[in-house]
Amino acid sequence: MGVCLLRLEGIMQSWGIGSRFTDRFSEAEPTKSGVLGLICNALGRARADNIDDLIDLTMAIRVDREGQIVYDYHTALDVLRAEAKDKITKSNLETVISRRFFISDACFLVGLEKNETILLEKIISALKTPKWPLFLGRKSFPSSAPICLTDEPIKKPLLEVMKTYPWQGRPKDQPPEVLRLVYECKFGEGEPRLDVPISFKFREYRTRYVATEFIPFKPLSLEE
Repeated sequence: MGVCLLRLEGIMQSWGIGSRFTDRFSEAEPTKSGVLGLICNALGRARADNIDDLIDLTMAIRVDREGQIVYDYHTALDVLRAEAKDKITKSNLETVISRRFFISDACFLVGLEKNETILLEKIISALKTPKWPLFLGRKSFPSSAPICLTDEPIKKPLLEVMKTYPWQGRPKDQPPEVLRLVYECKFGEGEPRLDVPISFKFREYRTRYVATEFIPFKPLSLEE
């Protein structure tokens, strides 16, 4: 058993589930598809590559700084109308204004667990020297801090690590007394989320279940 840890901190982050129309929403914390996509970039895996080994990773997220969900406007010119037929003409095109939601000034601690540590070791190495650029949900949202926190897998249960690992907020800020922890649970025991990627190429996903816990935060040393 092993755990690797990621810190996802940036001025802007966006983690959407299923928003394909004018308004593009963001979840309040990273999605599994978003985190696995980031790891695929680090490993240099293309959209069509197999990701079965990554899907099996168990994920938990601790919200060290909630941030704020805000949005901006995007304008797309010459968008083909849905009812347009035959050849493209100026009358068949329109200007579309959309809202793109994102999380501002947030910090998340992400833990990934797997029984065999070989894959975790590969992920850690790739995150430190990624083959492709890493970003927080959108290509225009880079991380403002190093993403990988562990040099080797931590050999402790995932939730124990998430509840005791040092707070990742700003040094000048006061750590909160309670932190929000979101972790994967058994079928039917929590909230369903359709964010487990079966294929990035075909944008196919399946459901997982997550539970939310508010933990009194008293950080301990991992050596205790």
